[in-house]
Amino acid sequence: MLDADVAIVGAGAAGLSLAHRLAHRAPATRRLSVVLVDAPPGPLRPPSRTWCFWERGRGRYDAAVTATWRRLRVRTPGGAVIEDDITPLRYKMIRSEDFESLVEHDLGRSGQVRRIEAAVETVEGVPEGARVLARTADGHPLTLRARWVFDSRPLGSLPAARTTLLQHFHGWFVRSDRPVFDVGTVELMDFRTPQPASGLSFGYVLPTGDRQALVEYTEFSPHLLSRSGYESALRHYTEDVLGLTGLEVVSTETGVIPMTDAPFARQTATCVFRIGAAGGATRPSTGYTFAAVQRQTGAVAQALAAGRRPVPPPAHSARSRAMDAVMLRALDSGRVDGADFFAHLFTRVPMERLLRFLDGRTRLHEDLSVGVRTPVLPMLRSAAELPYLPRRPFPGP
Repeated sequence: MLDADVAIVGAGAAGLSLAHRLAHRAPATRRLSVVLVDAPPGPLRPPSRTWCFWERGRGRYDAAVTATWRRLRVRTPGGAVIEDDITPLRYKMIRSEDFESLVEHDLGRSGQVRRIEAAVETVEGVPEGARVLARTADGHPLTLRARWVFDSRPLGSLPAARTTLLQHFHGWFVRSDRPVFDVGTVELMDFRTPQPASGLSFGYVLPTGDRQALVEYTEFSPHLLSRSGYESALRHYTEDVLGLTGLEVVSTETGVIPMTDAPFARQTATCVFRIGAAGGATRPSTGYTFAAVQRQTGAVAQALAAGRRPVPPPAHSARSRAMDAVMLRALDSGRVDGADFFAHLFTRVPMERLLRFLDGRTRLHEDLSVGVRTPVLPMLRSAAELPYLPRRPFPGP
C-alpha cells in the first residue's frame, strides 16, 4: 500500500506535464507527495510521437523543442500559395522522447515526484480520496491511495456524439543527400493531395534542416486507410507533388486523433479527474492537444498549490466547442468542401489571428470576423440542425 496526496495515472503529455508542474513547488506553498504511475514497457505505452503547438516567445519546454518556425505556408488544391509570418507566435515541434527526457531530468532534480511502473487496472473513489489498483511488471498487485487522482490514460471508447471524424496520419522522418527543404517555413496544409470522398486530405512538412524533415499525409475522414494505403499516399505526395526522389526514410510515425463534438467527463468520482485527451483537451476542429494540456495542467497545479479543489477546467471554451461542432457537421454532411473551406479561410484571415482563433485566444468580435469568412449558409444550416441530432456511440476506427 502506497499513500500520496496526488496520484497521476499515465505518463503521456498530460501526466508528465502535471508531474513537472507539481515538482516545481512555489515558495510558501504546502509540499505535496506525488506519485506518477507509468505503464511498464510494452503495449500499454504509447509509441513515439510528435507534438506541435504555437506560443509567444520562450516557453516552458523549449529545451526539448526540436525546431521552431515563424512562417507558415498553405497551398490550395489548385496550387496557389498562401504564406504568412505568425510573429509574435512561434510554431514549435517537440518529439515525445525529448519531452520525456527533459521531464525525467527535472523530476530527478526536484525529488518531489515518485515514479513507479505498474499497469493500472482500476481507479475508484473511496471516502476522503481515491484508490488505484495496479499490477507491477512482475505480476505483483499494487494499491495506491491518494487524496486526488488524475487519470490521463486513453479512453477505451469515445463518448456518444452527434459528429465524429478521425484525423489519421502517417509520416516519414526523411533525409536527403542534398538541400531540398525550406528550413524557415512549415508546409502546414498542402491540399494538392487527392481528396477522399468524405472529409479532406493534405500534406504536411516540418523541415528540421535543409536536408531533413517530417513529411506526413493526413486525412480527416470517418475511416482509416491500410498501411499500404498510407505508404502509397505518402509516396505520391513526396514524389509526384513535391517532386522529391531518393529520400531516405529514417523512421515513421502513425496516429489517429478523434475529432468529435462529444462531451468529455472531467470527473469520474469525487476525487478522481481526467486530464489530457481523455479530459477533452483535443481541439475538435484541428486535433491539436499539447497547448490545451498545458493550460489544463497549469490550472490544476495552481489549485493544488492554493489548497482549492483541483477540478480540471474545460480545455476549450463553450463558444469554441460550439463553433467546432458546426464545422464538423458541415464537413461530415458534405455541405462544405473541406479542402476549399480551409484554403479559403487561410486566404482571407491573417495566419496569426487564425492560429489564435484555433487556440481559443480570440475575442468575440474576432471570432465573428472569422465566422463570416466561412460558407455562411451551409454553416447556418448545420448549426440549425445540431440541436435535433441524436448523440450516438462511435463504432470505432
